[in-house]
Amino acid sequence: MASTATPAPSAPAQAGSSELLRHLAAELRLLAARVRVSEPREPPEELDRERFWRRLNDAAVTVAREATTLTVVFRLPLPSPQETKGICERVHAAVKAVTAVYCALPRDQGITLRKLVRGTTLDIVDGMAQLVEVLLIAPAQSPENSDLISCNSVWDACQQVPQIPRDNKAAALLMLTKSVDFVKDAHEEMEQAVKECDPHLGLAHDSEEDSSGGCGGEDEVLGFPSSQDVHWSEEDRELIAPCLALVRASKACLKKIQILVAENGKKDQVAQLDDIIDISEEISPSVDDLALSIYPPMCHLTVRINSAKLVSVLRKALEVTKVKVRAGPWEGL
Repeated sequence: MASTATPAPSAPAQAGSSELLRHLAAELRLLAARVRVSEPREPPEELDRERFWRRLNDAAVTVAREATTLTVVFRLPLPSPQETKGICERVHAAVKAVTAVYCALPRDQGITLRKLVRGTTLDIVDGMAQLVEVLLIAPAQSPENSDLISCNSVWDACQQVPQIPRDNKAAALLMLTKSVDFVKDAHEEMEQAVKECDPHLGLAHDSEEDSSGGCGGEDEVLGFPSSQDVHWSEEDRELIAPCLALVRASKACLKKIQILVAENGKKDQVAQLDDIIDISEEISPSVDDLALSIYPPMCHLTVRINSAKLVSVLRKALEVTKVKVRAGPWEGL
């Protein structure tokens, strides 16, 4: 007897609508896991960029459409197993098409660009899996509560595809912009904490308003810190100024690197840009570590260790940028 091909995903025989959805959710989670560990397939010929982005956009549009269909159809009473099977097969095929396009992006297009495409691809796959899982718990009853079952999150992820940078230089600039913004936010939060002299959400001020005297009494019974716990000592304050200066230097360093990449970077300097982004991405987490360590009760040793770590990262970022600049046709540096 000749065997017949079964469409992916192969659904359990005699399965009901809920079982089919549960099987689809599991298949989507497997797809997401494969995307996270997938290695790029080197194409036999040079990548057709225009065709690649067109395919990715088209695949994302199809996923968004299938997400809407799934949300509209899967209501009470549930659709028949035959109808559900067809919908599940289309959803799986649409999501798999998105992952296949991502996997076709070769490594020579840049690690930074691949990370951005992978991130958006995972948002789409995870969003659809979440939608299916929520539908299993609570099928849509009306258009008004369809947002509650994550259909919009799938749409949002699909709409991010046209916003992805189209080359590794643009991707590098986007990542540097994000890093600058992160460090800027950290610096502003540190300055605000110093200005208010109360980094723990104003607990000391609240307790003063709620009690007839001081910050002890009821607050200490409830386990809230006293005013001595949430304020800096004079010794602490001596460390805060240089920490703020170091964070400002971090922001300036990232901005300088961003400007150099924007003005002198070449699109074909893929490896050099990836190396610069790789070290630059260590700056923001190091700034966060330093910022968190200055909050009272302050451990001076931890502050000094985090400061030294940030200085080391900044020096390495500047050295790597200098080396990569010399390795390529960048001028005016």
